[in-house]
Amino acid sequence: MRYGKVGVCLISAIPSRGFKATTSQTADDTLTVTFTSADHRSVITATIEPTAKATVRESSF
Repeated sequence: MRYGKVGVCLISAIPSRGFKATTSQTADDTLTVTFTSADHRSVITATIEPTAKATVRESSF
């Protein structure tokens, strides 16, 4: 992911073996990349509002 003055853009999302990557961008200022396998999910959300940051949520099932 790359942070810019007006938005976040995806540079690449390459999943490890057994994972699938999906992306979602509902606004220019926020981008979500989700990596999913049969028993695990990692969700990375990057935003520039109010400041540039990324959060990661992990879950196993």
